[in-house]
Amino acid sequence: MDLRALRYFAAVAETGHMTRAAERLGIQQPPLSQQIKQLERTLGLTLFKRHPRGVTLTEAGRLFQAEALRLLDDAQAMRTRMKRVAEGQAGVLRVGFTSSAAAHRFVPDALRAFRQSHPEVEMQLREANAADLTEALAAGRLHVALLRRPVARPQGLAFDTLLHEPLVAALPIDRAPEVAGSGSRALTLARLCGDPLILVRRPGAPGMYADLLALCHAQGLEPRVAAEVDRMMTNLNLVAAGVGVSVVPASMAGVHPHAVAYLPLKGCESLDAPLTVAWRDGEDSLPAQRFHALLRKQAARPARTARKA
Repeated sequence: MDLRALRYFAAVAETGHMTRAAERLGIQQPPLSQQIKQLERTLGLTLFKRHPRGVTLTEAGRLFQAEALRLLDDAQAMRTRMKRVAEGQAGVLRVGFTSSAAAHRFVPDALRAFRQSHPEVEMQLREANAADLTEALAAGRLHVALLRRPVARPQGLAFDTLLHEPLVAALPIDRAPEVAGSGSRALTLARLCGDPLILVRRPGAPGMYADLLALCHAQGLEPRVAAEVDRMMTNLNLVAAGVGVSVVPASMAGVHPHAVAYLPLKGCESLDAPLTVAWRDGEDSLPAQRFHALLRKQAARPARTARKA
C-alpha cells in the first residue's frame, strides 16, 4: 500500500463513482478499479459497495477513509516542510557564543534579525568559553560560534573576523578612587600590572589575554596572575570582589558599575577585541549558511559602537 493507492481511494470515496474519480485523477477507469480491488485485498476488507450508478463506502470504508485522509494530509505537510528545509527556511540552527561576544550589541541584533527573517528555523543557543565552542564546532555539535579571538584553529574550521573594538581596563572601584566613575583618564599597562591580573582563558592558551601578557613582557613588566577563569562574567565578578584587575572588551563596560571602574588603556593600541564567527568548512546546513551570510551583511554596515550601560 502506497500513497498513490490512498489518493485513488480518496478520490473514489469523495466522488462516489469510479469513472468520475478516474477523470479527476487523469487515468483510465479499468486500472483504477483494479487498484481499488488490490487495496481491498491487501487490507482484507471490502471498502465499497458497488451499485449500478456508483459506489458507497462500507462501515470499514468510512473508518479507512479517516485514516487515509490523515495520512495524505501528513504526507503533504511533510512535503511542504521539506521544501522549506530545502530552501533554508526551516530546520535547526545551533549557535554558540561566549559571554563577551554576546555583550556586544551586534550579536543580539543579529540573532533577532535572523529570527524575524527565518521564523520556522529552530534556534538552539549555547553559551560557553571559546575553547569549548571550538571543540563543539569541530565535533559537529554546533553550526556556528561567535567568539572573540580564536584560541585554536582545528583543521576543517573557518574563522571570519566581523568587527573590532578596543579593550579597556577593569579595576575594583576602590583601587582607582581618583578616577572611579570618570572613565576619562587612561591607564598605563605598568599601572594595571601593579595589581594581580585575572585572565579569561585556559592556562597557557593563546588569545586576547596571551596578547596582553606578551605586551607586558615586551614592556619589561612581570604581571602577577591572580586567576585564570573560563568566562568573562566570572572575570568581572572577581574584579568586583577585589580579587584583581583585568582588561575586557569595551562593550562589557558597565557590568557591576557600583564595584568596577572601566578605564581606557594607554600605549596598548596593538591590543583589541575582535568579534569572530567560526563555522565548519563545507557546512551543508542551509540555515547555517544563511545565518553566516546575515552576519557578514550586518558586519558590513557602518561601524557600530559598544552598548552603553
